Amino acid sequence: MIEISYKNTSTICIKNADKKEINFAFEDKKVFLEDFDVSHPGEYEKSGNLLEVKEYTDILFYKFLVDGKHMCIITADAFDLKEEIVSFFWDVDILIIIGTKDAVKIFENIEAKAVIPYGEGKDIFLNTLGQHPEALKVAKIGSDLDGDRTEFINLEG
Repeated sequence: MIEISYKNTSTICIKNADKKEINFAFEDKKVFLEDFDVSHPGEYEKSGNLLEVKEYTDILFYKFLVDGKHMCIITADAFDLKEEIVSFFWDVDILIIIGTKDAVKIFENIEAKAVIPYGEGKDIFLNTLGQHPEALKVAKIGSDLDGDRTEFINLEG
C-alpha cells in the first residue's frame, strides 16, 4: 500500500509498502528518493522504486513505478501538450499535479485513476472540476483503484 501525505508545509511524502520514502519539495520542484536528489533528467532506481525524469521546455516531469503503480508529478501548468510529453504520461495510476485552474486542462488530457493537487490553488483546481473531497492527513492507495473513474484526493497540509 502506498501512503501519501505532507511531510511539512512544502513537501509531499510518498511511502511504498516497505516504508521507503520519495519526497517532493514542491516549492523547489525537487524530488528525493530517500536522501538522493533526482532532480535531473535520467532514469533512477533505489529501494525498489523506479523513476524516470524527463525535461521538456525547461520543466522537469517525474514518472515513478512504486509498488506496481505508475505515478507522475507535474510541477508546472504552462507548457504545450504536444505528443512528445503526452506520451510520457501514458498509463498513469496516480497523478500529483500543481493545483491551479490552468492545470485542469493538463489533467483532462491524462487519464489518471487518482489525482492529488498540491499548493495554494488546490481548492481552485478541485472546485473547477466540481470535486469536493474530504481532506485527508494520509491517502492510502492500494490495488483498489478503479480504471473507469478518477478518484480525487485532497491532502491536508
